[in-house]
Amino acid sequence: MSKSTQVLTARTASQSGSLLSLLARYGFQLILLLFILFFALNSPVFLTVDNLANILQGNAILLIVALAMTLVVISGGIDLSVGVALDFGAAFALVALKTWGWPWQGAVLAALAGGALVGLVNAILILGFRVKPFLATLGTWFIGSSLERVLTDGGGPIAYRRMAAEYHEIAVGSLWGIAIPVVIAAVLMLICYLLLERTLFGKRIHAVGLNPVASLNAGVNVKRNLLWVLIASSVLCAIGGIILSANLRQFSPLAGQSYLLDAIAAVFIGTAFHAQGRPNVPGTLVGVLFLGLVANGLNLMGLDFILKDALNGLVLLVALVLSFWQGRLRQSQQWRKKEAA
Repeated sequence: MSKSTQVLTARTASQSGSLLSLLARYGFQLILLLFILFFALNSPVFLTVDNLANILQGNAILLIVALAMTLVVISGGIDLSVGVALDFGAAFALVALKTWGWPWQGAVLAALAGGALVGLVNAILILGFRVKPFLATLGTWFIGSSLERVLTDGGGPIAYRRMAAEYHEIAVGSLWGIAIPVVIAAVLMLICYLLLERTLFGKRIHAVGLNPVASLNAGVNVKRNLLWVLIASSVLCAIGGIILSANLRQFSPLAGQSYLLDAIAAVFIGTAFHAQGRPNVPGTLVGVLFLGLVANGLNLMGLDFILKDALNGLVLLVALVLSFWQGRLRQSQQWRKKEAA
């Protein structure tokens, strides 16, 4: 091989590596911008302030559930019972308001207790009986879903139209011109970010998720930290249940199940925005907004609901494939750098 050919081959390989590096860093961002541009060109309403505000408000509960899922996934697990925790939060709040006659503040506390109960059950199964998180939370999902049907005579809603105005305001009110659900979701997101990235507890959770055995050998109380993660995750979902029940003025059994798959998708889409391809709070926010923008854009285009669901699923699949591909590219590049060093 001539010297000029070698130089050309090396230059081509370098350009290819640079292109892959750019795709690994900004591929998903480019896809997101293309979707925004596409929907903006097809609907003049898409980029209006009112529509964007509706997207934020409509996805506030999903963001809260996705934050809960982020906590669990960072710790090395998965939680299929987030929908049950959300439903229990809504159910406990409505029962406290309607049946027990509690003030709205007491109903909020009852909802948080309902969520904590789900987290505690998961903790007993995972930490006490050493059941794998997937199977443990799947079991909680089955049991919780059955209880919801049994206690509502087959799945009928618990309506309470005369609930306290303050409780209803949690879902429909506003602060400084911003919808209260959006404010709640933003505050919880900030708390989760600071907890995971700026505290010793967050560092321990990351360590446990990466290598629980090494964390245990380093003196980290793995079980205690995972206990708090599981309870915190379910309590977060219960807050979503409070907002949902306040908005509908009722508890609808199994309503929380619709958030499970989107929450998982948002978390793993968000890994594309982390240097090591790890779940992270800012990435989860982008994942939720991506799902919300796509769903909103398809609605504004007036697509048939059957076709809309198919396209939504296709977009989600492409986004997840791209996210995992970016993660593999990053890992490959890091491995090559280590080999070169």
